[in-house]
Amino acid sequence: MNIQHEQALQFHQLHTKGDPLVLINIWDAGSAQAVQAIGAKAIATGSWSVAASHGYEDGEALPFPLVLENLKRIKNKVDLPLTIDIEGGYGQSPDDVKVNVGLVIENGAVGINLEDQRIGDAGLYTTSDQCLRIAAARAAGQQAGLPLFINARTDIFFQTAAGQHAACIEQTLSRAHAYAEAGADGIFVPGLSDARLIETLCSHSPLPLNIMVTSHTPSLEQLAELGVARISYGPLPYLEAMNALKEVGLAALSLHN
Repeated sequence: MNIQHEQALQFHQLHTKGDPLVLINIWDAGSAQAVQAIGAKAIATGSWSVAASHGYEDGEALPFPLVLENLKRIKNKVDLPLTIDIEGGYGQSPDDVKVNVGLVIENGAVGINLEDQRIGDAGLYTTSDQCLRIAAARAAGQQAGLPLFINARTDIFFQTAAGQHAACIEQTLSRAHAYAEAGADGIFVPGLSDARLIETLCSHSPLPLNIMVTSHTPSLEQLAELGVARISYGPLPYLEAMNALKEVGLAALSLHN
């Protein structure tokens, strides 16, 4: 069993309901090293932050070769399990997803985020279409002999006003069950912050639940009590780092005023 395979198994085990894996999303090798140094259990990229750090918008605007090069640089500098956010897989067809996930695995990742929003479109893939894409990602892992962790992201709550989130729970659970059957290992629901609805998903989802931290989400302790298995910070660390950089710069430039 090689190191990547061992790390993949380890990464699966870190997803424990009620004792969540906390991921401080990074964007390059330097930020990955910083997070590893403070005792993180795994490294996770965030697509928004990676794109912004290269001067691109989110939404697969960052060329895929740069995604892979960034991944390789990160992997060469850390010793922890590494999962990468590949947005929609950089391809609409299952075949494209399979090829690209295979390349991600070749460059050292043990997990991916794969979302059901159509890149460049306001809509979501149908459940059946997204299941084919998830199955393709699973096939890429099997072909590589790796138990790849597929975190199936659904953008249902991003596309629905907060006041209507309760009406989306059944649809979310339906997708979670379908995604699980297609080969997903986790369900990621960014945009959801209501504690009662989070608890409902934790109780009824066949997949461990991933919540993204925002100013509106419950505390880490509360999320653990609700049954969340994975907590992500998304673009927040990058935004705070850039704000800190601006503050240092403004303080320095004020000397000339």
